[in-house]
Amino acid sequence: MDVSRVDLNLLVYLDVLLRERNVTKAANHLGITQPAMSNGLRRLRDLFGDPLLVRTSEGMSATERARELQPMVRTILADIEQAVQEKTPFSARESQRVFRIMASDYAESCLMPRVLRRLRQEAPGITLDVLTPSDVSFLDVEQGRLDMAINRFDKIPQSFHQKTLWTEYFACSMNSRNPILKEPFTLETYLAASHIWVSKTGFGVGVGVNPKDVQRLGWVDEALGRMGRKRQISVFTRHYQVAMLLAEQHDLIATLPSRAAWLQKDNPNLVVKVPPFNIPPFELKMAWSPLLQHNTDHQWLRRLIVEVAEEVDEEFAPFGARFESPQTLQGRHSER
Repeated sequence: MDVSRVDLNLLVYLDVLLRERNVTKAANHLGITQPAMSNGLRRLRDLFGDPLLVRTSEGMSATERARELQPMVRTILADIEQAVQEKTPFSARESQRVFRIMASDYAESCLMPRVLRRLRQEAPGITLDVLTPSDVSFLDVEQGRLDMAINRFDKIPQSFHQKTLWTEYFACSMNSRNPILKEPFTLETYLAASHIWVSKTGFGVGVGVNPKDVQRLGWVDEALGRMGRKRQISVFTRHYQVAMLLAEQHDLIATLPSRAAWLQKDNPNLVVKVPPFNIPPFELKMAWSPLLQHNTDHQWLRRLIVEVAEEVDEEFAPFGARFESPQTLQGRHSER
């Protein structure tokens, strides 16, 4: 193939078509007519020797070849945009930029107060707009309408850039007068109690929870399910701070990320225990669009958030060490 004869606009068409999976919507997105987009799709099929999009009962679906091309095309277009973008130096002290960040209330509570403190010191004109996972979609990140997403993700598009901020383990938080504290905190006493379920992973509007569907209840219940056990859940919430409040006021147990429990370490009404069974840890990640990878404003904010996450990790370490697995602790000691 003679690359010099390839119309780069076709790559723009392909990028939008694979995101929208609809010729009419893709045409509207680019401000062209539907026949023009149909003609572009025909030329793309000729160029790659593949149908790329095929009609199914659920609409247009991408072929295997199209799925392989999508992250490559996204990267190519991002590099081209970077090449033609005018370079302007970023001045944090003078910037009036608004950064839009999606974060669960767990990530928001642990990170944002410290991020905001740094911003007030170094970039007082910058504004943060923090959105919930239900407010946004992967498409918002991909198109750069959202600067970044900070959460734990079951899956994430290959084209996204990402950075792990920390590895998180679980803790059990309960009222200091909870009756189960009169006995050793074992798996049996844990299962005999009533529980608060809390989770909000990834993106998108949440749906109602089926207490019988263990596979969709998350890490804690999947870990119990592997042992053939099940807990009694009395309350379902998507907010970690609400879970902490409920654990403080009732005879319930909230099993939640240990840094969320750490935020309440000075609360005399709460007791924090190590879970009496193994729950696999998860990673809190920061993800962003390849369109923003080389943006100097964005690079500055990413560095700041990583630095803040390292500060949180260092301050949390004395409290959090007991929740980590023996293998992790051994690895940390060997690194020192």
